[in-house]
Amino acid sequence: MPKVKRSRKAPPDGWELIEPTLDELDQKMREAETEPHEGKRKVESLWPIFRIHHQKTRYIFDLFYKRKAISRELYEYCIKEGYADKNLIAKWKKQGYENLCCLRCIQTRDTNFGTNCICRVPKSKLEVVMSLPL
Repeated sequence: MPKVKRSRKAPPDGWELIEPTLDELDQKMREAETEPHEGKRKVESLWPIFRIHHQKTRYIFDLFYKRKAISRELYEYCIKEGYADKNLIAKWKKQGYENLCCLRCIQTRDTNFGTNCICRVPKSKLEVVMSLPL
C-alpha cells in the first residue's frame, strides 16, 4: 500500500473523536505489513492487509451513512487523506455489493478461470466439501 500523503490543512470538527480508532488501525496495518511471510502463499500474506483496509473503510462508511455521526466535511476529508477507499464505498452503496470485502473480489482478471471470489457466493449456494484425511 502506498504511503498516505497528509495535507497541511487542519482536520475538520469531529476529527478528534475518530482519530484514536484510525491510529489504532494504522498501527495494525504497519504490523501486518512487516509480518514475516515465510511459508505463506503470496495471496495469504495480503489477507491481513485487505482485512484491515476493509475495517478502516467500513468504520468511516458506517459513521457517515449508517449512524450519521460525522459530517460530510469530515467524511470527505477522510477520503481525501486516504483513510477510506472511495471506490469500495461506491460499491457498498450499490445493491448486491453491500458486503463486498475488497475490490479485488470482483475483478475476474486476477483469477485462473475468470471467476469471482468466494465471498461473492451466497452462503445458501455454497456446497459443503468433505475431505478425507490421508
